[in-house]
Amino acid sequence: MPQTLTAPLLPGAVPAGEAPVAAKPAKTAALPGAPSGWTPYLLVAPLAIVFLLFFVVPIALVMVVSFFEYEAYDMLIPAFTFQNYVDVFTESVTWDTYLSTLKFCLIVWAITLVLGFTVAYFLAFYVRSLTWQMTLFLVCTIPFWTSNVIRMISWIPLLGRNGVVNSTLMGLGITQEPQEWLLYSDFSVILGFVHLYTLFMIVPLFNSMVRIDKSLIEAATDAGASEWQTIRHVILPLVKPGLVIGSIFVLTIVMGDFVTVNVLGGGKVASVGKAIYTELNYLQFPPAAANAMVLLLTVILMIVALGRIVDVRKEL
Repeated sequence: MPQTLTAPLLPGAVPAGEAPVAAKPAKTAALPGAPSGWTPYLLVAPLAIVFLLFFVVPIALVMVVSFFEYEAYDMLIPAFTFQNYVDVFTESVTWDTYLSTLKFCLIVWAITLVLGFTVAYFLAFYVRSLTWQMTLFLVCTIPFWTSNVIRMISWIPLLGRNGVVNSTLMGLGITQEPQEWLLYSDFSVILGFVHLYTLFMIVPLFNSMVRIDKSLIEAATDAGASEWQTIRHVILPLVKPGLVIGSIFVLTIVMGDFVTVNVLGGGKVASVGKAIYTELNYLQFPPAAANAMVLLLTVILMIVALGRIVDVRKEL
């Protein structure tokens, strides 16, 4: 009898006349040492509790108080009124205060950006030794070894009417009388801000610059680019995350600062933080809470706007 030739089965083929067998789903192998069950929740619980108690709850309480009423002898009257927010948005003094604060923010941000970029650029590209980089970087932190208030008060003997600067100017014949604008003015407040917060711009910029591959700088130089062209086309695009983080630090801190304005402004300079501080001193808690919530919303909008420029999570 003639023999029937049978073709060899390919791997995974089903013989004729047999029903295909459903393949079993492959099990996903767990990573060795990966936490399972309640372990991840227990690990994150301490941080979540701290975040809840010291951030969410205080902000919620401030928001609740912002809708209260108040009188001269009754600081908190439980109610639900928008009058405190109406006062914030309708009073011309409030608008002038916010404009003054934004002016300080922009000026201080521009100055700290120039100073911070210059210092970070020098440390990252001109100081070759890592030891000297860290040493000079620690020198920048020396002012932070003392209290902010002490550092602000130290400017008074320098900039005062009979201070060192005025005495030197008159001694050299540059001026004939003391310069009143040196202290208790916008100039002294901006000087104090720059003194306090330049380091907050240096740190993230320096952190971004030291990560830049030096071969990129050498390639730009070999291609004939000048130092300014290298900074513009190579360094600036690569340090955007650090620039945004430093800007967030400087702008948000300046928006809420009232100590510097109180000490170096001498009661002649207005800011949002100083306005809230004054309302609290007069026991006007609901208006102060409403002003604080508006300030918080303004700061959040600034952070969101800066975060849209670059993804700062790459830097964290």
